[in-house]
Amino acid sequence: MHRLTRDDIEQAAQRVYQVMPATAQYPWPLLAERLGCTVWVKHENHTPTGAFKVRGGITFMHWLKREHPDVKGIVSATRGNHGQSLALAAAAVGLRALIVVPQGNSVEKNNAMRGFGGEVVEYGRDFDEAREEAARLAQIHGLYLVPPFHPELVKGVATYALELFQAAPPLDTVYVPIGCGSGICGVIAARDALGLNTRVVGVVSTEAAAAQLSFDARDIRETATANTFADGLAVRKPVPEAFAVYAEGASRIVSVTDEQIAEAMRVYYTDTHNLAEGAGAAALAALMQEREAMQGKSVGVILSGANVDKSVYATVIA
Repeated sequence: MHRLTRDDIEQAAQRVYQVMPATAQYPWPLLAERLGCTVWVKHENHTPTGAFKVRGGITFMHWLKREHPDVKGIVSATRGNHGQSLALAAAAVGLRALIVVPQGNSVEKNNAMRGFGGEVVEYGRDFDEAREEAARLAQIHGLYLVPPFHPELVKGVATYALELFQAAPPLDTVYVPIGCGSGICGVIAARDALGLNTRVVGVVSTEAAAAQLSFDARDIRETATANTFADGLAVRKPVPEAFAVYAEGASRIVSVTDEQIAEAMRVYYTDTHNLAEGAGAAALAALMQEREAMQGKSVGVILSGANVDKSVYATVIA
């Protein structure tokens, strides 16, 4: 993937802002009290789809219509947020969106994808098997297969990092959840485009730690399972193109347990009255784990999404 310039990201932002406004970032005082550092929360839970990925869907669909004007529709695999993004963006430009999710996927996320105009197909035990089915359906139906990671997706996602870096004072560290990698790659791209020295720290679940294992080994590693309730982190194998970016651009990758993620979800509610899904709370969970090292510093955490099922959230918040 080529290195994005500030102009690249600012042009992407203009496309994104045709659909949604910039999201807020706040230094919440109760989080500062709790953690002993200034905590800037980037509120990607406030987008039209409730998650950061909508930005990438918008820029990707602009690119697709320009580069493949005869395309009739798209197909992709998701656990939810990527699918909502593509369904919304495809509908805006008049394209069919076929979305493949694993069996037993979040009912509420499936309903949201349908609400944005997507057709939802359930297949496979997990995200990785759903990806294989999406590739098969692309061939059968003549649809464009949208990968979980693509330079145009990263370009759109990088716009939230540009907003954060421009609005907040210099940040020592930013914690970013890692699923397929567009989020952390977007943060690295914006940091580098602005010439900043901010450390970027990736966050994974201990139950889906392939990105951390790969980062530490400097080679791609795969796990047998990815059984975390944080859907956005549930990936068994890193995307090679994304791994190449964060292997070079991240300072480190840390893992947090599902219970630490659940506690961060509760803290978001009590300290900011914001709803966070599992992956959305992972960055705060990592900061809470590393609070001693962050004392007195200015830190960013990406609240990447709020799309958690009511039953799951009720259990967590109780």
